[in-house]
Amino acid sequence: MLDKTFYITTPIYYPSGNPHIGHCYTTVACDSIARYKRMQGYDVKFLTGTDEHGLKIEQKAKEKGVTPKEYVDEIVETFKKLWKYMNVNYDQFIRTTDDYHIESVQKIFKALYDKGYIYKGEYSGKYCTPCESFWTDSQLDENGCCPECHREVTFAKEEAYFFKMSPFADRIEKLLTETDYLQPKTRATELVNNFIKPGLEDLCVSRTTFKWGIPVTFDEKHVVYVWIDALSNYITALGYENSLSDEFNKYWPADVHMVAKDIMRFHAIIWPAMLMALDLPLPKHLAVHGWITFNGEKMSKSLGNVVDPFVLGERYGCDAIRYHILREMALGADSSFSNEIMINRINSDLANGFGNLVSRTVAMADKYFGGTLPADREETELDKDFKAVVINTVAEVDEVMNENKIKQALESIFRTVDRANKYIDETEPWKLGKSEENKARLATVLYNLLEAIRVISGLLSPFMPSTMPKVWEQIGATPDDVKYEKLSVFGVLPENVTVHKGEILFPRIDVEKEIEELNNIIKENMEKAQSNLSESEKPTEKIELAPEITIDDFAKVEIRVAKVISCEKVKKSDKLLCLQLDDGMGGRQVVSGIAQYYKPEDLIGKKIQLIANLKPVKLRGVESNGMICAADVPNGCKVIFVDDDIPVGSKIR
Repeated sequence: MLDKTFYITTPIYYPSGNPHIGHCYTTVACDSIARYKRMQGYDVKFLTGTDEHGLKIEQKAKEKGVTPKEYVDEIVETFKKLWKYMNVNYDQFIRTTDDYHIESVQKIFKALYDKGYIYKGEYSGKYCTPCESFWTDSQLDENGCCPECHREVTFAKEEAYFFKMSPFADRIEKLLTETDYLQPKTRATELVNNFIKPGLEDLCVSRTTFKWGIPVTFDEKHVVYVWIDALSNYITALGYENSLSDEFNKYWPADVHMVAKDIMRFHAIIWPAMLMALDLPLPKHLAVHGWITFNGEKMSKSLGNVVDPFVLGERYGCDAIRYHILREMALGADSSFSNEIMINRINSDLANGFGNLVSRTVAMADKYFGGTLPADREETELDKDFKAVVINTVAEVDEVMNENKIKQALESIFRTVDRANKYIDETEPWKLGKSEENKARLATVLYNLLEAIRVISGLLSPFMPSTMPKVWEQIGATPDDVKYEKLSVFGVLPENVTVHKGEILFPRIDVEKEIEELNNIIKENMEKAQSNLSESEKPTEKIELAPEITIDDFAKVEIRVAKVISCEKVKKSDKLLCLQLDDGMGGRQVVSGIAQYYKPEDLIGKKIQLIANLKPVKLRGVESNGMICAADVPNGCKVIFVDDDIPVGSKIR
């Protein structure tokens, strides 16, 4: 039995629709980390699954004429099929409809109630069904809609149970600011300023207006609402308070929870508060990544721009897709997905880089030595430098993988790929092969290259597990040769190693032809998107005109061109930006709810359309003298910018 364990989790995904490439990133990233830790000798537990309760699921099932369980069963199978297709090797797939999970959640809810952390009250406020979130009036966007998805909200008033958050505020603030729990730690400031400093609000943890949820055992008209149900999965999967075999004491606390930034707050604040209330150890790390955007926009079913990983995998192979999404995403930041970026990455790194290194080396060994190297060797100083670079790669990758920085790990590995290709150019084996007296030197060069490929492919195996065994077969390596402890040793392959020419690992792609075909697929998806959406998924704004107005009504609205001089986030708000404008009339300050879509620096220097005669209001205590014009789009809004040659103060009519 190994004495070191490692527990890593994805979030449990909401099966309201089929998975896309955005889901793939988190799961493939966790799979790669899990594989790397297994390679290092850890006893790894890798958990993923689905979060299957809630009003949205109940509504979607009703629209399709099936039960909620029948609805989620079908989508869950698609998730599992995708993970198999992407060669994701999870240890457990949890569903919140599993009996053992239900058993645990009911006990956890009751324990929190008995401890006095859950109490009954009444909720009165605005509710967004797609996001399953309650909002106060001050949190709504400029149009009175959900600040997250910008769909319409409905007034909800119902009896509910609440979880007390304030008793844990100080401990959570210290967790975020004084420990390395949050990765990257730079996100701690926004959480503390926006949620903890203003005062943690008690959390609504039950509902009575729908039935698709886990019943509260002592008050069965209530079902457990969202976060106590969903977040508890990380410990219920280990047998906490249920009939599963007990792995809790073995694997808890988790080493890494990996989530996207849109659910960071729940994992950084609510989940630690729940664990503190239960007197349980806290997870060691919360790794937060950004979104995969498509051509600069967040992926959206409404837009039809979600990328189907099955389509990509069929065209390029799952390892090429795994590599691309892992290489593009830096922890904590968004990454842009486009057909051009992906194809150029596959061609440059995989086809021209690593694939070419393998094929050239094997082909030269076959050409000059019939596939089997002789034992004679002739070393130079150049070889010593090359060997050091190869061996040092292992320590470099270890260091960044300990911080869950997969992008940096792959960058380090591919610097060594580049160094190996440069070594070929430096040693010129095609010249050495012309003379019998240089055969020992040539054998040395080719052996060093094969050893470099062995180390590189061993390090790449957690990230591209389908392809690396093919590499090992071509270079004459056994599974034992690429064990982790041998990756730091140069000279593992037999001196008389025999290579075996094989298939091209990563065929080069015709960029223009491929982009055209992929763009046609995306175009078809976008055309079909609206017709395939259920009513609850469609964009908020239906294309319906407001009541007719006269020219006199329109004349009351003063729209002027203004230039953004400075811009900053409003304190204690993650939705609002405060803009200082040159309006040609002495300047003014405007507050706008666009912080989700624009960074302050994106707006400075831009010219915008300003509603100049709007009555001043205060938003979060900051005065706003007007409103900037923006267009509603299915996944948010876009500010309407004005040509730079139009003077500030110009009237728009």
